[in-house]
Formats: sequence, C-alpha cells, structure tokens
Amino acid sequence: MHHSVSRRLMAGATLAAIGMLGLGCGEGSVRAEVKAERDRKTAPAFTLKDSTGKTVQLADYKGKVVLLNFWATWCGPCKIEIPWFIDFEQRYKDRGFAVLGVSMDEDGWEAVKPYLETKKVNYRVVIGTDEVADLYGGVSSLPTSFVIDRQGKIASTHVGLVSKSVYQNDIEQLLDNRGQVAEERSGTASGGN
Repeated sequence: MHHSVSRRLMAGATLAAIGMLGLGCGEGSVRAEVKAERDRKTAPAFTLKDSTGKTVQLADYKGKVVLLNFWATWCGPCKIEIPWFIDFEQRYKDRGFAVLGVSMDEDGWEAVKPYLETKKVNYRVVIGTDEVADLYGGVSSLPTSFVIDRQGKIASTHVGLVSKSVYQNDIEQLLDNRGQVAEERSGTASGGN
C-alpha cells in the first residue's frame, strides 16, 4: 500500500514538474517578460536553407524584431501556435517584424513542405540542425521561441506553449521600443535567455 501511494505521489510530482517546466512537447511553459536592453545577449548567428534552397542567415533580419520559433510538424503545441504566427507576420510585417520558423523535423522538407502548403504558412521556414539548436541552449523542448530585438539580441525566451497574448505583448513592446518598461515597473531583471 505504501509503495502505491509513493508511486502515485511521485507520478503526480513528476507530471506537475513537467507541466511547470514545459518539457517535451507538452503545454506547460516558462514565462519570461521582455528583458531590459542591458540584460540581453546577442542571438547566435546561423546559416540554414529555406524551402527554395536559398541561404537564410539570422543577420539578414538585423533591424527587425524577429520571432525565432523552433518547432516540428508532429508537435501538438506547435500546431496551436502556427496560426498565431501567421497572424503576427501579416499584422506586423510593415512595422519591421518577421517570423522565422526553424523546423526540427527529422524528415526535413519531405515532411515540412506539404505541411507549410496545407497550413498556408506566410513566413519563412528553414530546416534546423542539432548544431543550431545547440547554439540556442540545446532546444530540448518544442516549441521553443526566441523574440529577438532590432539589434539582434534575445529579448525573451518561451519554452513550451504560451498564450498568443504573451507573444503579442513581447512583439509590441519591441516594435514600440518599450522593452525596458516591464523591468522599470517591477524593478528587477527577468529570467530566461
């Protein structure tokens, strides 16, 4: 009897921890507000190919606010976010914003191209590599997104599924150059990379 109670508690604690940390492809999340400019680190440079074979570098987006999203076609929470990102691309592109998707699908374009066509994805997508994922801290959970400011620095990181309004707030703060407002109000630097 004692063992079954312990197992249930351990299973419950494990599930709670997974939910809080946003591990795996689950719906938990790690919430981080936009960091103050002085606390931001430069987003690691990379070069990958898009669906047409064209070379894409993160440096191509300097001067824009970028939502860099690591995702996969099989990831449930990723499927929830994609329509939001399509909306953001449409709504904010004229204000110096872009979404850049980094697919971590092992089947590469064979899986990704049909998915992009079916979902009518309007933003650029590249196929990621383990090396690029490692540059961004290992990307051990999908989705993982980085909101990058106009200077190419990571302003916020989201691991797991977060609400559309969280992304929207991050994007609008950076587009309006309000990146430091949250910290000035709270008086503390926020966590996350």
